[in-house]
Formats: sequence, structure tokens, C-alpha cells
Amino acid sequence: MTLRVRKLVRLVEELRSENGVPLERPHRVAVAAAVIENPYGVDGYVQDLTTIADQLGEEIGELIGPEAVALLDDEVEAFGKAALVGTAGETEHGSALIHNLRFGNVFRKAARGTELLPGAEKTGVIGAPIDVPLKHKLDAKTRSHHQTITFRIEDAPRPDEIVVACIAANSGRPLARLAVFGAEASADVSA
Repeated sequence: MTLRVRKLVRLVEELRSENGVPLERPHRVAVAAAVIENPYGVDGYVQDLTTIADQLGEEIGELIGPEAVALLDDEVEAFGKAALVGTAGETEHGSALIHNLRFGNVFRKAARGTELLPGAEKTGVIGAPIDVPLKHKLDAKTRSHHQTITFRIEDAPRPDEIVVACIAANSGRPLARLAVFGAEASADVSA
């Protein structure tokens, strides 16, 4: 199976203030995405999605995982992944590619993470946005790092394409100030 890439997209966002409050250090998010031809085709239902995902997972991961880390140009603290499938395919095609350890392990290793990568997958028209959840790379229960990043590519996915993306952030949410996970369970609620 040959991976057919139409284009690579790189995006870096740097937030310097939130709600009028300057941040101590900029909140950076990097997106590395590949727009690929849907390897499952668009001519009908395919039962076995795993074989192709196993064949292409590591190659796709190598193409965008380390790139997201390099683009961030900082220590990765939170990460996530996404697949946006063109309208001639099915969401399950994107899910098969990104929920594959051969894909995820490449990005996890580059980011020096240990947690499972949170992901988003859906079918959409050209230019559709996708909301991607991010979580802490070492402890998914670190509440301050639960965040969602939205991105889109103006000319993708075409009906026969899939956008596959890796997203890295250098911190949790800007101005995060919620209690640690589970704190409310131990709080005195007798009042």
C-alpha cells in the first residue's frame, strides 16, 4: 500500500494574553497535518480496515508526529490527534488510521509522552473545522491540560481524502485555575 500525500500543513499559534491578562509565557500550539488520499478508496464498504492502518500507520506518524513536536519549539506538555474524512469516505476510515499504535507510538515517543493520545474523528466537507481534545502527555487526569483546539484547512478534505493531524501544546489552558482532579469529592459539602 502506497501513501499518497497531496499536501502537508503546518500551523503554530501563540497566545500572549487571555481575557486581557498577559500570560507569564506564551501558550503555544502546533499542528502538523497531512492531506492524504483515502487509502480505503471510496467505491464502497471495506470490511478489513486494520491491515491498511497497520501498513500505513507508522509512515503517517513519522510524517507528522515529530514535525508537530519540532514546530512547537518548546517542551510538549499536552497532545492530541485528529482525522477528518472527506464525504466519500466514512469516519471509521480516519479512526482506523489514528487509533493505531503504529501511528500513535511515533508521536508519543517524539513528545516523550506516556498517555494515550486523545483523538477526534469525523466526516466533513472541504474546509470543515475539527475540534481536537488535548490532554497532558504524562497524566490524562491533569485537569489544567484538558483543552480543545479547532483547526481547518481551506481546501481539504476533498471527498476522496483524509486529513490526519498531530497537535502539541507547551502548557495547559491559559490562566487555568480549577482545582486538581477529584478535589471536589473530598471537599466538605455539608453546608
